[in-house]
Amino acid sequence: MTYHGGCQCGAVAFEADGEIEQLIECNCSICKPNGYLLWFVPEANFRLLTDEGALSEYRFNTHKIAHQFCSTCGVSTFGHGPGTYAVNARTLKDFDVASVPIQQVDGASR
Repeated sequence: MTYHGGCQCGAVAFEADGEIEQLIECNCSICKPNGYLLWFVPEANFRLLTDEGALSEYRFNTHKIAHQFCSTCGVSTFGHGPGTYAVNARTLKDFDVASVPIQQVDGASR
């Protein structure tokens, strides 16, 4: 299945292929305040449909993950690490996050 997502203002749009069997809710210092519900997608299954220039990036801790968000409206759409994208399922169009199990991850203790 192909899912379509993006930010509130439309400056960032993407699509990702796969099946969403569960989401991850992490309590770390970036996931918790942003309200992320993450779906991990292999890099080959993710396509950014808009210009990369619409994105801003934030890296912290080990700097391995580029937390990307819309430079205009600030919506956090996804993160990108080696070989994978962590899609914020809350930014997917026509997807009910309550339709799949949510696994709690204690990222704050790492």
